[in-house]
Amino acid sequence: MLSPKKFYKSVQYALSGLRYVFKNEYSFRAQLLAAVVVIIVMLYFPLDTWERVILLILIAAVLVLELINSVFERMSDGLKPRLHPMVKDIKDIMAGAVLITAFAASVVAFIIFWPYLVVYFN
Repeated sequence: MLSPKKFYKSVQYALSGLRYVFKNEYSFRAQLLAAVVVIIVMLYFPLDTWERVILLILIAAVLVLELINSVFERMSDGLKPRLHPMVKDIKDIMAGAVLITAFAASVVAFIIFWPYLVVYFN
């Protein structure tokens, strides 16, 4: 059975991790700012439910991947000195994964918002 005390502790640990990443990772803060902008625009326009769901899933995917990227960076730095070429490769590959996801999310957001923006600016 799930203990409320253990659940509360788990939530505290998760929030502590999010605070750490927010405080120490510029990329996460930038992605979070982009997410807030998308959510504000999403709430402004009369999007269909499925459009909102897709945007929220993409926002979560980008933020979660950014968190995973931060984990890989910290693990790489902890296991091998920064001078090891494999550490650079790992960091670059993870950054590339975040970039692809963020780019795909941006394209999908553009496709969803475009018809609403055309009407709004005309």
